[in-house]
Amino acid sequence: MMQSSQSYQQFASAPRFRSMQQDDIAAVCTIEREAFTTPWSEDAFRNELTHNQYAHYIVLEYDGLIVGYGGLWLIIDEAHITNVAVKSEYRGRGWGEKLMQRLKETAVFLGARRMTLEVRVSNTRAKQLYEKLGFYGVGIRKEYYTDNREDALIMWANLTSDSNRGDSA
Repeated sequence: MMQSSQSYQQFASAPRFRSMQQDDIAAVCTIEREAFTTPWSEDAFRNELTHNQYAHYIVLEYDGLIVGYGGLWLIIDEAHITNVAVKSEYRGRGWGEKLMQRLKETAVFLGARRMTLEVRVSNTRAKQLYEKLGFYGVGIRKEYYTDNREDALIMWANLTSDSNRGDSA
C-alpha cells in the first residue's frame, strides 16, 4: 500500500510559475474577483500586459489550472507589488508565500534593491506573511481602500539575492 501512495505522489503535478499571458486574463480575473472587494478589470490586466513597460506578472499553475498570480512594477531599482492572490480552495498550502518569493526573485533579477507594497491594516494574515518575508511597516496611507476607506499599511523590504533564496550563497 505504501508503494502505491509513493507512486501516486511521484506522478502528482507540482505547482509551477510562468509569465502571465493575455490568454490567462479571464482565469486571473476570476481569482481577482474572489480575493478583492475592488477587483481589477480584464481591461486593466490587458493594459498591464500590453502597455505598461514597468509591469511584470506571473501565474501559478497546478494541474493545468491557474491557481494564483502576482504582479509588480519595476521603477528604477524599486519594485512595487501590485497584487497577489491565490484561489480560495488552494490557500493554506504555502503557495502565497511561494508567489511572493518568486516576485522577490524576479525583482532582484530585474535589478531591484527594494520592494514595497500596501496592505489593509486589518489583514493580519497577510501582514504576518509579509513580515516573515522581510517586509516592515513604514507608514500609513489614510483611507487608501475605496470600498470602505480603510487605511493601508505601507511596507518595504530590502532585497538581496541571498535573502530571496532562503539559503546562503
